[in-house]
Amino acid sequence: MRIAIIQFPGSNCERETMLAVRRAGMEPIEFLWNEPKEKLRDMDGYIIVGGFSYEDRSRAGIIAALDPVMEEVKAQSETGKPVLGICNGAQILVETGLVPGLENHKLAMVLTENKRVADGKILGTGYYNAWINMRLTDDYQRNAFTRHLTPRDILHVPIAHAEGRFVMTAALLQEIEVQGLNVLQYCDAEGKVIDQFPINPNGSMRNIAAISNKAGNVMAMMPHPERTINGDPIFQSMRDYIAEGRFEQAIPLYYYPRRSTIPAYQKPAQAHECIVELMITDNHALTVQNTLRQLGIPVTVKRQVHWEIHSHSPAVVQQIQKSGVLYNERKETVVMPEEIKSTAYSAFLVRTKDDIIGQQKQQILHDHFSIPDVKAIQHGILWQFTSEVMNMTELTEKILQTNIIFNPYAHDCYRYA
Repeated sequence: MRIAIIQFPGSNCERETMLAVRRAGMEPIEFLWNEPKEKLRDMDGYIIVGGFSYEDRSRAGIIAALDPVMEEVKAQSETGKPVLGICNGAQILVETGLVPGLENHKLAMVLTENKRVADGKILGTGYYNAWINMRLTDDYQRNAFTRHLTPRDILHVPIAHAEGRFVMTAALLQEIEVQGLNVLQYCDAEGKVIDQFPINPNGSMRNIAAISNKAGNVMAMMPHPERTINGDPIFQSMRDYIAEGRFEQAIPLYYYPRRSTIPAYQKPAQAHECIVELMITDNHALTVQNTLRQLGIPVTVKRQVHWEIHSHSPAVVQQIQKSGVLYNERKETVVMPEEIKSTAYSAFLVRTKDDIIGQQKQQILHDHFSIPDVKAIQHGILWQFTSEVMNMTELTEKILQTNIIFNPYAHDCYRYA
């Protein structure tokens, strides 16, 4: 049994994954993103490894999800072959729409920034590395990766991620739970599912650690079963699924997402804008630009940080800017909004729905700089697009269809110009 170990620039878990595949009696075959994708057709299964593909530029998993090789993975998954995405691999599967598996692989959920919550308080966000416990849900769907597990089995495995929180609409969550696609949940050592940190290490809805598609042959999981023999039953199950050879045809879920609307940005009357751009090359913008061009969208991309400061006093705004909390004047410069609001641009302001960064900056200004007269600080990313060969309306529609600058389940997006 030949299992493709799919790697992108920034992947870093290939060795542990190959060892786990070998322990299960299968043959791992390294596959790099720039190899001929036809090579994948001879494989019996696929594992997209963990790491930080493309340095998580724009957001975790999205650049790799738009790589042409993932179209081949989609095609092979529809024949029933097993596909496992681990950590960053899970993020890639979610961004491609392979999980949870709607009609035409429409985007339906997000793996977004960790939020460690206990007793209603946010204790921390971002990257977290620890050992956790997880088990099958009580009503799990038996699939390609669960044949050697029961709900009584508790897997003690590590996690290591910054964006591992499953978020989706209540309607989709209900269908996933009814179908048993929320395969694995974070639990304590006795198997109790407790929705508090550290049992739930990232704030994921319903303690979800892994979700599969309806056919059961594609699964996205955030913990790392390959890093310990405790996770071997998952790979042994994959082996037995392939050996059995009874592949089910992929069937989409009933849930159909609504098309997200993008309103125009309107600055509140008593708010002040502070727009900051790097003096050096912005690798995030360059990667998005190169990805869009590879998709046939001839565009030039600029990326800036947008701060919205809510305060009655202009003097306070100046004090905030001089503090260095919002930007570093040695490597960043302030841009006036009037420079951006031009008909030559197609520009979008993207904000995370939770806006933890804005809340943290406001707290720093209050606690460390004694600047109390700040009602709120809101953080966002301003994306600007230009093209000399494409109509701006057509350009905008094509860019938005890629979901490259925002995921509607984690972000709010506004037309800025």
